[in-house]
Amino acid sequence: MGFMEKLKNKFKQPEQEEVTEKYKDGMKKTSQSFSGKINNLLARYRKVDENFFEELEEILITADVGVMTVMDLIDELKMEVKRQNIKDTAAVKEVISEKLVDIYYGEDEGDIAELNLNDDELSVILVVGVNGAGKTTSIGKLAHRLKSEGKRVVLAAGDTFRAGAIEQLDVWSERAGVDMIKHSAGSDPAAVIFDGIKAAKSREADVLICDTAGRLQNKVNLMNELAKVKRVIEREIPSAPHEVLLVLDATTGQNALSQAKTFSDATDVSGIVLTKLDGTAKGGIVLAIRHELNIPVKYVGLGEQMEDLQPFDAHAFVYGLFADMLEEEA
Repeated sequence: MGFMEKLKNKFKQPEQEEVTEKYKDGMKKTSQSFSGKINNLLARYRKVDENFFEELEEILITADVGVMTVMDLIDELKMEVKRQNIKDTAAVKEVISEKLVDIYYGEDEGDIAELNLNDDELSVILVVGVNGAGKTTSIGKLAHRLKSEGKRVVLAAGDTFRAGAIEQLDVWSERAGVDMIKHSAGSDPAAVIFDGIKAAKSREADVLICDTAGRLQNKVNLMNELAKVKRVIEREIPSAPHEVLLVLDATTGQNALSQAKTFSDATDVSGIVLTKLDGTAKGGIVLAIRHELNIPVKYVGLGEQMEDLQPFDAHAFVYGLFADMLEEEA
C-alpha cells in the first residue's frame, strides 16, 4: 500500500473525520494552488528528469516551503527516485507526500506537537509574537481548548503597552470562561506576570498563560523585557516557563520565518502557533519553520471559531495539501 493510500485510510477513520475536515477546509487555498500546479506538472512530464525537478523546486518555493528546505527535499526526492528506480512521474506523487512528512518530523517522533505541561504543579506558558499576528486571539482559543480538556486556566495580561490589549484579552478570558490577572495600562509586564503566578497558585490552577508585549520596532528593549519576564517566572517556579510559544501569521510567509529567528535569539522558543493558515496559499511555511529553525509547530489556526485552533499534525497537513488529488483518485 502506498503512502497516500495509507494517509487516505487513516483520515477516513470516524475519530479522524473532524480533524480531516478542519485541515481540508483550512488549507483550501494552499491545497488548490499546490495540487493544481503539481497535477499540471505531472501531466506535462512523462518521465522524471532534471527539468521535472527544477519545476517542482519552483512550485515548492512559491508555496513558501523555504529555499533551504526545498533544496534538502529535492535531494531526498532524487535519491528516493533513484533508489526505487521510478521512471513514471505519477509515482513521484507518493514520494513527495512521504518526504514532506519525513522532512517535518526528522528524527523526532510524531508527538512533538504536544504541550510540555506538568501534572503535579502549575505549568506556565509564555506567549510571544509581534502585534497583529493573532497573539491575543490564540491565547483565548488555547485557554478554551485547555479548559475543555478539564484544566483550570488563568491568564496574565502582560502586554501592558499596546492600546486595548488588556481589554481584548479580558473579552477572550470571558469567552473562554477563565480568570485573568491584569494591572493598569503601562504597568511593568514582569509585575503582572509575578501576580499572575501568585494568583494561579492560590487558585490551584493547572496552567497560567502569559501574554507579553509584541513591539519589534525596538528589538533590544523587547529582548530585555522578555529576559526580565523569564527571570521572574524562573525565580517563582524554577522549571518554568514550560513552554514559550511564538505566534506567527502564516499569511506573512517568509517574514514569519525571519520573525521566528529574531524571537529565537531573544528567548528559548519551544513551539510555534501558526495563525491564519486558512487565509494563505503559502502554507508551506510550516515546513520551512520546522526544518530551518528546528522549532515544532504546536498549533495551527484553521478558521475564526474557538475550536479552529488545532494541534499540528504533519500527516493531516500533508493530507490537507493533497486533499484535492486524493479525492480525484477516490
